[in-house]
Amino acid sequence: MCMLAATTFRPPSALRLPFSRRARTQIGLFLLAYLVYSAARFVTIGDLATATDNAHWIVDMQNSLGIGVEASVQGAFEGTWMLWVLNHLYLIAQLGVIPAVLIFLYRRDFGIYTTLRNTILATWLISVPVYGLFPVAPPRLAEIGITDTITAGGFDMSSSLTTSFYNELAAVPSLHVGFAVAVGFALFAALRNPALKFLALLWGPVIGLAVVATGNHFVFDMVAGVVASVAGYGLGAMAARIRIKRPAGATLGRTFAEA
Repeated sequence: MCMLAATTFRPPSALRLPFSRRARTQIGLFLLAYLVYSAARFVTIGDLATATDNAHWIVDMQNSLGIGVEASVQGAFEGTWMLWVLNHLYLIAQLGVIPAVLIFLYRRDFGIYTTLRNTILATWLISVPVYGLFPVAPPRLAEIGITDTITAGGFDMSSSLTTSFYNELAAVPSLHVGFAVAVGFALFAALRNPALKFLALLWGPVIGLAVVATGNHFVFDMVAGVVASVAGYGLGAMAARIRIKRPAGATLGRTFAEA
């Protein structure tokens, strides 16, 4: 009985997760952050009428500056194989490429991984209030003659199932573009081959082209996305330097610096 009481139960190896403790911490941190981010984004969701009015304000502002290029960009790719590529790049950019890059960087350079991770988490934190205060309909929903090319290609962006995973009226800032730029710089810093480093820097502009050609973002949204990610990088770097003498996990700085 004493021996049984003193024995620590360990699950069979087949039931253990094939990750280190640190890796499991990273996965748990991201899942928790994404769930909080998603819940907050839906709590702050605006109504379509207001979001459409805000989209029209962006259209008018862009036209006054001569940068209202969404219709012409989409028209240039309409009916080409490149639009099919851009549709799919848009779909995989967030839920495919970002996790893959984070895994790669985790194994390749933990310092660069930490910087990108902190940037993403901080940018989510910055973006939620913007979605609540300034809901914006994407061009495809703004009734300005822009086609929803992804839905036309067979993946319904407005179905009840699809919209349960994202907020259609959260076009500003475009985190597709902001995160693509951040990913590009992170890969540029981690890779050694000059050609691959150059290709990494192209990822942001390519996704910028994709979000416009598919009717999912205005140019204004793209700029806002890059600004949000730069601010997220700054906030993440600042939080990582915080050193308050409290138990681990008690502060944002400790979480960013030690997780």
